[in-house]
Amino acid sequence: MPADRHFDVLIVGAGLSGIGAAWRLQKQRPRDSYVILEARDAIGGTWDLFRYPGVRSDSDMFTLSYPFRPWREPEALASGDKIRRYIEETAEEAGITRHIRFGTRVVRADWSTPDARWTVRTAAGDVYTCKFLYGCAGYYSYTEGYRPDFPGLGEFRGEVVHPQFWPENLDYRGKRVVVIGSGATAVTLVPAMATDAAHVTMLQRSPSYVTPLPNRDVIADLARKLLPPKAANRVARAKNILLTQSFYQLARRRPRLVRRALRGVALRYLHNPGYVDEHFKPRYDPWDQRLCVIPEADLYTAITSGRASVVTDHIETFVPEGIRLKSGTVLDADVIVSATGLTLLPVGGIALAVDGQPIEVGGRATYRGLMLSGVPNFAYCIGYVNASWTLRADLSHRYLLKLLDHMERHGYASATPAHPRPGGAGRPLLDLSSGYVQRALDTFPVQGDRDPWIVRQNYLRDVLTTPRADVTRDMVFARRSVPARKEEVVR
Repeated sequence: MPADRHFDVLIVGAGLSGIGAAWRLQKQRPRDSYVILEARDAIGGTWDLFRYPGVRSDSDMFTLSYPFRPWREPEALASGDKIRRYIEETAEEAGITRHIRFGTRVVRADWSTPDARWTVRTAAGDVYTCKFLYGCAGYYSYTEGYRPDFPGLGEFRGEVVHPQFWPENLDYRGKRVVVIGSGATAVTLVPAMATDAAHVTMLQRSPSYVTPLPNRDVIADLARKLLPPKAANRVARAKNILLTQSFYQLARRRPRLVRRALRGVALRYLHNPGYVDEHFKPRYDPWDQRLCVIPEADLYTAITSGRASVVTDHIETFVPEGIRLKSGTVLDADVIVSATGLTLLPVGGIALAVDGQPIEVGGRATYRGLMLSGVPNFAYCIGYVNASWTLRADLSHRYLLKLLDHMERHGYASATPAHPRPGGAGRPLLDLSSGYVQRALDTFPVQGDRDPWIVRQNYLRDVLTTPRADVTRDMVFARRSVPARKEEVVR
C-alpha cells in the first residue's frame, strides 16, 4: 500500500462534523496521520448541497458553530452560504484543507482482525487503509431526496423540483408556487419564495409545531460589546444551551402547557383562532417531532400579508393545472416544490464488513451513540435531535480521541464494543415520530436499556459525563496478531 494511502485515522466527509473532527485530532494527537475523503468537490456537506431559496440554520449559530472558533457574524440564525464559508475558513486556517481528497466517495470498508486495519474502497476503485475509521458523512442520502409516489405527476404542465436538487436557473418570479410539506425546509421556502412569487401555498397533510425566534441575539450582542470574542461566544453558547434544553425538558414533562404557549404565540401573529387550529395545531406533542423555527416570524408575516397561505389537506392527484385535493379543491400552480423530506442513510451508505462478514447496521446496538456493537475501530458521528448538531458531534470527537489515547497507552490495536445482551436493544437511535425517520428505522442502530448503550438527548448531562466516561466499559481490546507492515512503521 503506498504511503499516501495508509493513515492512522480516515475521516469520511468534509462537512461540519468532519472538519470539527479533524481540528480536534490535529490539536490532541498531532502525531497521527489522517485523511478526509469527501464525495463532493467542496467543503461544507449539507451547507454546500442545499441551495434552495432562504436555506439557513434552524439552530442558533452560537451552538451550531465550533466551540474552538467563535461565530462572529451578527445573525443568530445564519444563511447557508455564511455557514459554508465559516466551515471553509475553519478548515483553511487550521491547515485541514490539504488533508481533504475531494470527489472521493467511499462505498465499502472491510476490517481485518489479523491486520487490525480497515481497507476502504471508493467508487472510483481507489483503495485506502487505516487503523481507525470515522464516518462523518451525516445521516441522509446526498444523491436521493424523498419524494412520494404522487398520482398523476406526469400530467402536471409546470415544473416540479426537490429542495435537495434546486435548479440554478429556476425562475419563479410572478408565478404560483405550491410547496408540499410542513417541516423545516417548507417553512423556510415559503416566506423566501413569497417575496418574488405571485403567491406561495404551503400544502400539508397535517400541521407541525412552529416557533418564531429573533434573528439577532440580544444577550450575544451585549456580550460582544463587553467581552473578548471567545468569552462572549461562551456566554452566548451557555445561554442558548440552557434555554433550548430547558424548553425541551419542559415540553417532554408538560406538553399541554407548551402546546398552549405555542398556540398563543401563533395567535399573536395570525389573530385567527380557527386558522391557527386548522393549520398550526399538530396532533402530536411538542418535540415528538423536531420543532420548526421561523426567524422574525417570517412565515406568519408572509401569511398575514397575503403573499402566502397554508392548506391542510391530502393530495388526490396531480392535474395539468396543479394539484387536486381530497376535498375536491384544485390548487393552481406553475411550480411545485416537493419539500417532503430526506432519505435517511446510516453511516454514509458505506457497506461495512468484519473479517468477510457483512455488517447490517440496523441489527446493531449503538455504543454511546457513536460506535456499533461488534464492529472494531469504527465510529460514526450523529448529532442531537433536540439541539444543535455540533454540540453532540464535538462530544463524540472528544470521546473518540480519549479512546485512541487509551489504546495507544496500553498498546492496543483494536477496540470493539461488546453488547452484554444482544437481544436487549430496541429503542430507535433517532427517537422522533417524523415520517422521514420512521421510514428508515430498521436501517439504523438501536439503543439498549442501560449505559453505555443509551443515547440521552440531554447535552447538559452529556457534557458532564462524556469527558469522564469509562472507555473500557463494555469494550473489548486486542493487540495486533500479525507483525506491523512496513508503511506503518516507517513514516
